[in-house]
Amino acid sequence: MRKAFPSHGDAESDEVRLVAIQNGIAIKSRAQAFRGGSMFSWFGGIAVDLREARLAPEAHLEVGSLFGGIAIRVPPEWRVESSVKAIAGGVDVAVPEPKAEDAPTLRIDGFAAFGGVAVGAKPIDD
Repeated sequence: MRKAFPSHGDAESDEVRLVAIQNGIAIKSRAQAFRGGSMFSWFGGIAVDLREARLAPEAHLEVGSLFGGIAIRVPPEWRVESSVKAIAGGVDVAVPEPKAEDAPTLRIDGFAAFGGVAVGAKPIDD
């Protein structure tokens, strides 16, 4: 299955397509205009740290977790709008509302079925 659905994207990529099937992927992004992309985990895990990335306007991530997990870390200055749905799984978006009205916004859509999606905010020095 991994050969049929390969991952694309690395620390410098502005757009990613990450697929974790019975394995794990970890990326610490330094993208200059992160637009988003997709992430899918099936009996696997994906961890993406976006705290050093710059967000492009209208950035969007499509996530799917089936018996797996996806963890996304963002800087506290970003706004995260999530419509991720859970079916016998969990979704946790623990990102405080930024003070700036024009804060960069990352939109996340998708699902977690028998798995989980977590989005958290932390300063880089933590």
